[in-house]
Amino acid sequence: MKTVFVELGERRYPIYVEKGLLALLPDYLKKLAANESFYIITDENVRQLYGESVLASMRDAGLHAALFFVPAGEGSKSLEYAHFLYTRLLENQATRQSVVIALGGGVVGDLAGFVAATFMRGIALVQIPTSVLAQVDSSVGGKVGINHPLGKNLIGAFYQPKFVLIDPEVLATLPEREIRAGAAEIIKYGYIYDREFYNLISNNLDSLLSLKDAALLERALCRSCEIKAAVVAQDETESGLRAILNFGHTIGHAIEAATSYTAFLHGEAVVHGMKAALYLSHLAGRFTSAQVDEYISVLHQFKTPKFPANVTYETLQHTMQNDKKRSAKGQQWVLLQEIGTAFLTRSVGEEWVKKAVAYMIQQS
Repeated sequence: MKTVFVELGERRYPIYVEKGLLALLPDYLKKLAANESFYIITDENVRQLYGESVLASMRDAGLHAALFFVPAGEGSKSLEYAHFLYTRLLENQATRQSVVIALGGGVVGDLAGFVAATFMRGIALVQIPTSVLAQVDSSVGGKVGINHPLGKNLIGAFYQPKFVLIDPEVLATLPEREIRAGAAEIIKYGYIYDREFYNLISNNLDSLLSLKDAALLERALCRSCEIKAAVVAQDETESGLRAILNFGHTIGHAIEAATSYTAFLHGEAVVHGMKAALYLSHLAGRFTSAQVDEYISVLHQFKTPKFPANVTYETLQHTMQNDKKRSAKGQQWVLLQEIGTAFLTRSVGEEWVKKAVAYMIQQS
């Protein structure tokens, strides 16, 4: 088994990665809080695939456990469903010593994490991600939150789990589209932090997306978590370095909000956002046109949906006004110095953004 640690002093926690780990969950929970109550939060899809069996295994092991579920999809990341879960916890006599288990993809992890962070001013959280996106990104680092109609993740907190348990086997039930969307976050780590990792993923993308090469998959999951953990350890609350993890997300989040979270999966929107960020890096003098075309050709393999006709620069610009990374000094952008090295800047003019958006739409 591979274990990656997020080094945060007294709040240091492990990320366990190994095939078949989900079946061993009760053992890990007993070490954490054997005599407390556990509350699984999942969505209706994961409940059918894994939720009921996980609940049964916990009860068979003598743990006091209950399961709550919400509809699948981004719409569940809302105050409405957070309130629903608070009510369910109260009805089931949850206390400050109880443990919330987030079992699902990024939406479940963000929502359940937000509920854990705010219920009784914070109770213990365990992350068990079941999508590629969640395993390599959202379950690690403590960002939890819900959406607002004016933007994504605008209501939330930094709240670290007690541990993260990653079982690559659960990815086998994912639709191909979700695997591709999640893998966008894997190659993102190569773009911003590790050129060798970028080369590995870009040269073996088909094998990774097929999930047939178990060794490659585990290596990709582990290295992604290592990079995320290293960045978070240096900058937990995104006051500096951690912002590089938002490569492709400034425009990506705007795309999601402008299409009411219905046209693109998160990773698909980020793929388009990375295309724009690569072009901005070119305009900033870091890449030649030929290099941009080469690096973007890898992103074409993710087969993202084309842009709806009503998505324009103007609609995206309006949405970006509510971006969390915006300040009085302007919008913060994550660009690339070279493959494997990212930098932050607010020196990106409106004309550059217009050109990048036009290029991105044309490349879709």
